[in-house]
Amino acid sequence: MAVQPNDSGPSASWQPSVVAELAEVVGNTAVNAEYRHLVANCGAEAAQARPGQFFQLLCPHSSTEQPFLRRPMSVYGADAQKRQVEFLYKVTGAGTRGLAMLEPGDALDLMGPLGTGFRLDPAWRHIVAVGRGAGLATLAPLAKAAHQAGVRATAVLSARRPGLVVSDELFRSYGADVIVVTDSESTSGPANVERILRRLIADGRCDAFFTCGSSRLAQVQQKLAREFDLPGQVAMEQQMACGIGLCFCCVRDFNVGGEIVHRRVCWDGPVFDLMEALP
Repeated sequence: MAVQPNDSGPSASWQPSVVAELAEVVGNTAVNAEYRHLVANCGAEAAQARPGQFFQLLCPHSSTEQPFLRRPMSVYGADAQKRQVEFLYKVTGAGTRGLAMLEPGDALDLMGPLGTGFRLDPAWRHIVAVGRGAGLATLAPLAKAAHQAGVRATAVLSARRPGLVVSDELFRSYGADVIVVTDSESTSGPANVERILRRLIADGRCDAFFTCGSSRLAQVQQKLAREFDLPGQVAMEQQMACGIGLCFCCVRDFNVGGEIVHRRVCWDGPVFDLMEALP
């Protein structure tokens, strides 16, 4: 069911941008010990999702668990020609355990695409994406978007150990340079990531930062963005209920021109100006 326009004004050329529909699962496979890759056939509107946007997914019930609220899930991939949407999710609670039950042919109740996504400036020649944990999935669509825009990308991917790194092959498939840092090798700390980013800036390979998944790494990028006058965008992670700005449960503080303002992550974001985000 598509969201309908109001009765005022012409609607002959109106096209829905947000839909609620039953998509058909075509794949739901494990990619490592923690993450699963979910692919579903969907309508044309859902398949137009942009990097950084998200969907509200209604998770299946099991015999022992009944998740009530929809779960926000960032877009891992969207293909307008195939009419497919993809999600990469970590099984952590009742909702994601329900998602893990889905098999090919099952129906996935989704609503979206929602929120504001990442933006690429045509003047940029090289962007840097820095992600950790779930942020690795959120940043992944930038690989394709940057490639299509003729923008080079470097991805700095942080994880607890090498086996939990995701999205690295996707970035490489679109010609991005990938740098993996892990806790097990003691390379993922903010100090080492800062050294990596400083080298990229010195080499002229950073016109803008994109980040998600770690407040500590976001603060490193804020420091460098301020020092070198670089723009940046951050996808914020937050618990949500409605996903459409009505319940106000995802409100966070932002520093806008020295003034603290309140914004809804689902409605005003989830992508925000890097320099306005507060830890």
